[in-house]
Amino acid sequence: MGVAARCLRTMPAMPKQRIAGLSDLIEGAAVCVDLDGTPLCVVRVESRVYVIDDTCTHSKASLSEGEVDLDDLTVECPLHGSPFRLVDGVPTALPATKPVATHAVTIDGDDVLVERP
Repeated sequence: MGVAARCLRTMPAMPKQRIAGLSDLIEGAAVCVDLDGTPLCVVRVESRVYVIDDTCTHSKASLSEGEVDLDDLTVECPLHGSPFRLVDGVPTALPATKPVATHAVTIDGDDVLVERP
């Protein structure tokens, strides 16, 4: 008795776009990068780079203007103080309750690339 063959469907690879040079990013500082009209908050922590949406879900403030906490891996909204985790975009304190989107990052040499939806 044989096993029926199955064809697995794969998703097409998401296109990647360069948003910065790794050497241009300052450790622990947030910077805003515009990707086709979408502002992104980009933070370098040692050899890793985190990219989240730059707009606070509570106040619409620019997260890249807030303070980065390297111990907690968060960036704080400069308007009302809600910290957002860089790894998953989840706010860790009020008043924000909704997460911001995170973006997959690839480092290729000095190029910082993000996947585009």
